[in-house]
Amino acid sequence: DILGILKRRYPVARVVLCPVQVQGDSAAPQMIKALDEIRRKRCADVIIIGRGGGSVEELWAFNDERLARAVYACGIPVISAVGHETDFTVCDLVADLRAPTPSAAAELAVPDAAELSRRIRLMRNSLQVSMETQLAQSRQLLSMLTARRSLKTPRYITETARQRLDYLSRDLKNAFSELLSQQRR
Repeated sequence: DILGILKRRYPVARVVLCPVQVQGDSAAPQMIKALDEIRRKRCADVIIIGRGGGSVEELWAFNDERLARAVYACGIPVISAVGHETDFTVCDLVADLRAPTPSAAAELAVPDAAELSRRIRLMRNSLQVSMETQLAQSRQLLSMLTARRSLKTPRYITETARQRLDYLSRDLKNAFSELLSQQRR
């Protein structure tokens, strides 16, 4: 079930299987060894530890204190998926996440590729609209700037400044003449 769900939801996921016993006296030590190897090799982004349902005795390996400590200290996020919804083990309590079933753990472990594609399309469309709007605004600003007389004929700027300087000079001379006249009177 886990492999089928992983393949359906996120076909590009690389899955690393660690075949171990999940019940009996050798189950906990084998799971601890597998966790340590995965942690040491850093070959996974998330770990699903679990098994399908069973009796309390069949799930007992997941109550082992050494296994619980290894899950807790793993350093890679661990999803505990032991049994069915009503089954609880110590691993469920120390894992980063508890899934009610192994199938649910697979759904929690990977994103849904179809949903990711939909979100990427929405983001791409939003980005395209935003860029088109920005481009239209930039074109409008460029049109406004190129329509200005001062940018069409750069001499216009100096001619306008020269004309203003002439007016100010004339006004200054008039004001000075007026001031002299007042002083003479």
